[in-house]
Amino acid sequence: MPRLSEVIAELDALWPPARAEGWDAVGTVCGDPDAEVGRVLFAVDPVQEIADEAVRLGAQLIVTHHPLYLRGTTTVAAGTFKGRVVHTLIKHDVALHVAHTNADSADPGVSDALAGALDLRVERPLVPDPTDPAGRRGLGRICALDHPETLRAFAARAAARLPATAQGIRLAGDPESLVRTVAVSGGSGDSLFDAVRAAGVDAFLTADLRHHPASEAVQHSSLGLVDAAHWATEWPWCEQAAAQLDAISDRHGWDLRVHVSKQVTDPWTTHHSSGAPN
Repeated sequence: MPRLSEVIAELDALWPPARAEGWDAVGTVCGDPDAEVGRVLFAVDPVQEIADEAVRLGAQLIVTHHPLYLRGTTTVAAGTFKGRVVHTLIKHDVALHVAHTNADSADPGVSDALAGALDLRVERPLVPDPTDPAGRRGLGRICALDHPETLRAFAARAAARLPATAQGIRLAGDPESLVRTVAVSGGSGDSLFDAVRAAGVDAFLTADLRHHPASEAVQHSSLGLVDAAHWATEWPWCEQAAAQLDAISDRHGWDLRVHVSKQVTDPWTTHHSSGAPN
């Protein structure tokens, strides 16, 4: 079996920490570099349910998209929920590694996985990485549909293809407008509206759209908005990343057992529809 340091070196080659945003916290949170790794679990969130799942699986490494400690802390006491995660991992010799914004902008990245889940044809990054001469890295993706469909049908496609959550899919814009091109961005995407408008796409699929940016966006143009749960738009990356590590394992003869957590760690658990607007 490979050592943790060997596996981390390959993960860092896929998602170099230097390409993370300056405010981000990526890399290895805990783990002995010399420990052997035979089983790996991918998940979106480093929460207690995922730590417990790793223990049940006998995994030696968890790779998550979201950081455990995005901001500084002064304690890892087990009385805090994040400290309890750390204690669980260390007690059971489970390492934790994070690939966040460095995975967002990678080639392939989080938005490639999202586009793939919806059978969209990726054309280029929404916000290109200026350091990439090939023009393939960057935030978000501009995609094309193989056949035009209504915004209503496209939203239904997202609801059917993405993991089920309490939120489901919200839609803004004319449901009967035709969609030929789409911008997608896994995770919170309303900071990208200027780039989306400049791209001239028919719709934008992302998560966590706030009232004012969404309202202004639909007033600016006929852009259709498809708003999914944050967790749901990023979960497809786990399957993509697991496949990448599987390929690395095969190349090195490591015989790793790579798993993707199916646990829904989206924080919203129930949805009640209000009365239809008059």
